[in-house]
This record gives sequence, C-alpha cells and structure tokens, in this order.
Amino acid sequence: MWKELQEQYSDVEAHFAFKKLNSSFLGKFSYLLHMVRACYELATSKFFIIDDFYFPIYVIKPRKGTEVVQLWHGSGALKKFGLSTIGKSYGPSIAYLKHVKIHSNYSRVYVSSSEVIPFYAEAFGMHEHQIYPLGIPRNDYFFRSDEINKLKEKFFQDFPELKDKKLILYAPTYRGKSHYQDVFTCPIDIGKMKEELQTEYALLIHLHPYMQSGLVLEKEDMNFAYHIHEKYNIQELLVLSDMLITDYSTVFVDYSLLCRPIVFFTKDLKEYVEERDFYYDYEEIIPGPLFTETATLIKWIQEGKYNLQLVNQFRKRFFEYIDGNTSKRIVKHLMETTKGKESGITEKVS
Repeated sequence: MWKELQEQYSDVEAHFAFKKLNSSFLGKFSYLLHMVRACYELATSKFFIIDDFYFPIYVIKPRKGTEVVQLWHGSGALKKFGLSTIGKSYGPSIAYLKHVKIHSNYSRVYVSSSEVIPFYAEAFGMHEHQIYPLGIPRNDYFFRSDEINKLKEKFFQDFPELKDKKLILYAPTYRGKSHYQDVFTCPIDIGKMKEELQTEYALLIHLHPYMQSGLVLEKEDMNFAYHIHEKYNIQELLVLSDMLITDYSTVFVDYSLLCRPIVFFTKDLKEYVEERDFYYDYEEIIPGPLFTETATLIKWIQEGKYNLQLVNQFRKRFFEYIDGNTSKRIVKHLMETTKGKESGITEKVS
C-alpha cells in the first residue's frame, strides 16, 4: 500500500517499524527498544498503520491529530479474536484488560466486506461507522499478472522438478497464544499422501511465522513434500498452488479470490470451539469439504469433483470488491477524509 501512497501523494513521508518478537530475554529487550521507537513514531505521525496486535498503542494516549489505522492480517471473519475471546482460554483475562486496553485507540479499520463489520466492531470495541469494507491491500497481488509471471519463473527455477506437478498447499492455522507456539503435530499422513499422489502432485507446506520450528519431514517424503518458508511468502504460495488444504486459518478467505479448490482437514474442532470459538458455524461457512482422515482426503483429491461454485459464492459474500484496486481505495479514503483537518503535526505515515 505504501507504493500506492507514494504514487498518489509523493510529498508524504513513509517510515517503517517492523519487528518480530523473540521470546528469549535478549529478544524481549530488543523488542523493548523497538517499542521506544514506536512511541516516537506515534508521536510524530499523521497515520500509524498496523496489521496485528500492537502493544504500544494500547498503553498510551495518541497525540491529537494522529490516526491509528488497523489493516487486520486476516480477511473476512472466522475464528474469534480480540475482545470476542474474553472468557475463552485463548482470550485475555479481565485482570489483564484492567491494565492493558487491547485493541483500543484505533481510528479506523479496513475490512473485506460489510458483512464482517459487526464482528470487527465487537473484537475491537469500536463503533461500526469506523470500519470500512474497502478490501485487504495485500490481496491486490493476486491481480498483478506481470509480477505473478515473474514469480512462477523464479519458483520453477528454484524447484524445476515441480514444473509439471499440480501443487497442493497445506497452510494450517497458528497454534498457541500470542508469540508462544504450541507443539505442532501434523495431523495429515504425509507418507500416505506421497504413496497415492506423488505421480501427479506435490505438497507445499507453509506454517505460520511463529511455528516454523514445529515441522519435521521424514527424509523419504522430501521429494514430495516441501516445507517452504522465508523465501516465498504466503500470498505468493497461494498464487502458485492449484489447491489449498487448511484448518481454521483465514488464509482460505484470501484464496477464495482465486476460485480454486479448497479443502479443510482437522481433528480437533470441538476442542477449538471450546478454546477460541468462531463467529459462524464452522462446518456451514467453509466453502469446501471437511475431512478428519487422510484416506478420505486423498480420495477427494483423486476424484477431482471440486465445487468451485461454492467457492465463488463465498468470495462474493466476503469481498465487497474483486478488482485488485484496494490499495488505491484505501489511500484515497485516508487522504481525502482527512483533508482540512488540523493535526498540528507533519504529515507522515509509519
């Protein structure tokens, strides 16, 4: 989105403050220094843009004229988050909320469709009129044919053995709380998938950034299954794949824009509902079949009877726009709705 901002408003200065938390002592100290810098950026920016939980924002009072803009990292709405999880083991405790008002101080939020506005209002404790269904900027990538062609060329240079394979992407949700991951045990029998599918298919596996250490592939499975991380991000892998397997990750909402087969695999639905819960009935909302056994998953893949009409109906429901122009809309909305407002500070985006 910042590229679009530069193209439309070249006089606006953009700063970046990215930091991944390492839960070690040194990692936490480093993050503390990062928060000091974040406070400076908050004090000197017109727009402070985030896409996830961001602790410094919830423990300060933003300077008058600063707008905190939330571009939440999940499209649509499926599993509950934020204030919607109070009372669940996954959610914040009442005692913690007395000291840290999580998801407070947002000026505006951008989401994929008007249908999910009430859920975001609940999760962030906001008024619905502060939430705008203009789209998710990162999904503009799906519509950039030149960049996608370059991506494919690069990927098949790195993995020439996959050029004639159909690519299945397995992207499960994050397991754990905050930055502390649970031990990840793959519920799918990758060896069995290899036996039945390796002639025609290959399996790409992408875990959440905080879960990268949680997967060990058997040596004999490595010419079928590929754990892809760091070199290719999730949006790129979605574009490259012919089919998506997931569980509770909202990555399938993004993937629906491509209108390709989506299948769901999980063995702990009841436990997940108790731990976190969903905004919808999970089994009714998902645009694809749900399996709990590897054998039935394999059979479904082999038969190839995919209901893409269901996927198309889903994307129309959860995306107000399907055009690749989200960044333009949001930048225009940000700048035009603040014209004439007195901020008292230099126009800057962090």
